[in-house]
Amino acid sequence: MITMPPSERDMHAYVDGQLSPIDRQTMEIYLASNPDLAREISDWQLDAQNLRAGVSGALRLPMNPELDPSVIRQRLRGRRHRHLATAAGLVIAIGVGGLGGWQARDVSLASRTLPMADAVQAYRMFATNDTMASDWNTAKPTNVQGWLDKNIAQASRLPNLESVGFKPVSGRLSTTEQGAAAMVVYKDTEGRVLSFYIRPQIDGNRVLQRGSRRDGELQADYWSEGGYNYAMIGPADDPAAKAARLTL
Repeated sequence: MITMPPSERDMHAYVDGQLSPIDRQTMEIYLASNPDLAREISDWQLDAQNLRAGVSGALRLPMNPELDPSVIRQRLRGRRHRHLATAAGLVIAIGVGGLGGWQARDVSLASRTLPMADAVQAYRMFATNDTMASDWNTAKPTNVQGWLDKNIAQASRLPNLESVGFKPVSGRLSTTEQGAAAMVVYKDTEGRVLSFYIRPQIDGNRVLQRGSRRDGELQADYWSEGGYNYAMIGPADDPAAKAARLTL
């Protein structure tokens, strides 16, 4: 089982296709909430593809440890770090004005990150997949609120959607760079699915204003409260899902 945050060894195993299906899904949820790391992993994958294409005609030669993808990635990463160190020195030399420019760039990049992208990704991967193992379900002796309170300290109470026909049926824990996260899946008698996702705020000073956004066929309604970000995810155009949103 991989660790969270993932180690460099875990990331190499992901790029090389050596993780188990569950660990791979956990990694993909983590990457969805860490876009900078996701871009770096994507670069690694491209490096690996180019390497395989470049050496495809020499596969019968004796194995050369210097051509191992993980060794090459580590070497490239070391070069990038040296380039970053050089760039950092130049920024210091430029002075406060240059530093302010870099800070503005960071804020601009952060502002382009879609709110609660990991919640939408978790819905697509787990909420509608009845074969996935859950950390809580209706067969457990503890009710869902007790399970959530045990694992996510001081989170808000789960929404009660029984008035619109939805009841909690399963729960799953995951992890983010900021700490534990959880998703509770609701279903109605027609089999329609909603999910309620909780995660720590990425930055204590970056509060999500209550809002919503559409992502393909799904809608995410999100807000912040008490140091956590929350999202209700469900079909954007389904009348039952729309009724559930009105209860939030």
